[in-house]
Amino acid sequence: MTGTPLTLYNSLTRSLEPFKPIDPTNVRVYSCGPTVYNYVHVGNLRAYVFTDTLSRVLTWKGYPLTHVINITDVGHLTSDADAGDDKMEAAAKASAQSIWDIAAHYTAAFKENIADLNIRTPTHFPLATDHIQGMIAFAGKIAPEHCYELESGLYFDVSTVPDYGRLARVADDEREGRIDPVAGKRNPQDFAIWRKSPPGENRQMEWASPWGRGAPGWHLECSVMSQHFLGPSFDIHTGGIDHREIHHPNEIAQNQAHCDCADTGATIWMHNNFLVEREKGKMSKSSGDFTRLQTLIDAGIHPLAYRLMCLSAHYRSELEFSSDNLAAAATRLKRLVMTAQALSARDDGAETADASRYLDALDAAVSDDLNTPRALPVLDEMLGDKKLSPATRLKTLAVFDDVLGLKLAALTREALRVKPAGTTISPEAIDARLAERKEARVAKDFARSDAIRDELAAAGVEVMDGDPLGWDWKSTL
Repeated sequence: MTGTPLTLYNSLTRSLEPFKPIDPTNVRVYSCGPTVYNYVHVGNLRAYVFTDTLSRVLTWKGYPLTHVINITDVGHLTSDADAGDDKMEAAAKASAQSIWDIAAHYTAAFKENIADLNIRTPTHFPLATDHIQGMIAFAGKIAPEHCYELESGLYFDVSTVPDYGRLARVADDEREGRIDPVAGKRNPQDFAIWRKSPPGENRQMEWASPWGRGAPGWHLECSVMSQHFLGPSFDIHTGGIDHREIHHPNEIAQNQAHCDCADTGATIWMHNNFLVEREKGKMSKSSGDFTRLQTLIDAGIHPLAYRLMCLSAHYRSELEFSSDNLAAAATRLKRLVMTAQALSARDDGAETADASRYLDALDAAVSDDLNTPRALPVLDEMLGDKKLSPATRLKTLAVFDDVLGLKLAALTREALRVKPAGTTISPEAIDARLAERKEARVAKDFARSDAIRDELAAAGVEVMDGDPLGWDWKSTL
């Protein structure tokens, strides 16, 4: 294990706590995954940059890791407060497509997004629909003492477990305001374990159960899949801060009912804060008004610029999504890549002064509740330290890359030039025309130089004369 003890913020206790794994030979982490009824937006993806950072830090500090990210392809209702239609069924009706095809399409798109962001593939990537029988068995065990049946389904009685809602820590009336009333519920916070299909309605996803044909409640899947892969007690559970108010308290209640104990399932519960837009507030996938990662790529922005933007803020603080913040991150990424490339060009293999102080500073930063904003200036300082040879700096950079996931040692200037959607000219052709333009300027043929600049502008390429980075061009599409 690396030197500085790891401390993490536990939402359950609202405090920083030293990380003490249940089993140091197998640290177990569960992360709530996406509901695949639509594309994830960049706000959703912030959660997985955070989770990946946690995963990388644990691995770097020497812990063997089992990490699970689930895929919700059934059970999540159109309201996060456990009300409305199933999001998957609603999407299938709206598009007149098979619900299975919709799930497969958006699951593949999500996996492509996390690959673009250099987020490591988890140990397990389970589908909720592959664990229905486990959910029925789980519900059957807790039903006699903790559930009751209504016409619409099987409901969990939150008064049957100790200290329900401790994780949320909000007033009952505030929490209840987010939950639609259901006739016959014993308590406003009671939630569905199993939803019966309405009479005469055939859902695309429904299964036989002791409570009638239907589908599981959204909260049930995470309790079942986390226990299936990680056991009844594991180390860390992650998710967005919106899960802290309803979804995760309901998971905890189910876990306590299943073990007949006060164990919440995970020792530490961690939540990342929202990505917000100044005018609109937090991004919402259900509203349909959101920005996808592909939107950024189509605009010529490398996805790792977005990752760097996320790392520039602490995961527990709100992060403003704006064109200015994204442009600043893109420029910072370019500077880092150009520095790494310059070091590679000068690398003769000779190592010089000891760079351990930079690794110690990196360790201290990320061990302090994943404080990546504190780690990034350490990276800048190390790369600029001329007392260290290029070989030493590149070797140290590889460690920073392992922890921060920015691929700085592998990226090139050319790779960062993402071709925007709609661009009619290739990056290679742009570079060739810029080479011609330089020849024209050397020959003082300014008419030809201006003509090439205008031709590139018509193709959506701005020539960046005088750019301090010497970047030559950028897309205007």
